[in-house]
Amino acid sequence: MRILRTTRNAALLLAGMLALAACDINAVPRLDEQVNATWAQVENQYQRRADLVPNLIETVKGFAAQERDVLQNVVEARAKVGQMQLPDNILDNPAALQMFEQNQAALSSALSRLLVTVERYPDLKSNQNFLALQSQLEGTENRIAVARRDYIAAVRDYNTELRTIPGKWIAAIMYPEAEIKPTFTATAPNADQAPRVNFNSGS
Repeated sequence: MRILRTTRNAALLLAGMLALAACDINAVPRLDEQVNATWAQVENQYQRRADLVPNLIETVKGFAAQERDVLQNVVEARAKVGQMQLPDNILDNPAALQMFEQNQAALSSALSRLLVTVERYPDLKSNQNFLALQSQLEGTENRIAVARRDYIAAVRDYNTELRTIPGKWIAAIMYPEAEIKPTFTATAPNADQAPRVNFNSGS
């Protein structure tokens, strides 16, 4: 009788192990790594945009120095972005992620106002240096939109794994530290849309 019970327990244990293997016990860490990788791209593209701002400001200043308030708003918004110390756990820290997002949204807004102002200066719009910056900024805004979209998709997949069975069970047993991650939220009207970068209309 004892042998039968032992055999039955061993069979149940084997069945349980096979079931876990079939359920992809590595899904949680794999999806977590995907979230981290896509977040790195978000940071990379935002940094790329911030690096373009000084040259943009200098070029605009050469043609529209009188637009001091608009230029200053961009400079201050970029400074806030650059001064923010991102915690290592930002992807598990909704408050820090929200602050990061607000600072980036403020820079987007300041750049949008600057680009509207530029429409009044046809000489600036035809400047070769400015046209090169236009192309780089437009490309960067598009890359930011793609990087954010990819990050949101990665977080959705990760959070879904933690909220659904069997992922929820596997996480509870093998990855108890795993938690639902925050994602981007719209912080301003049309915040999900890249700023309009078009310096050619009306020229």
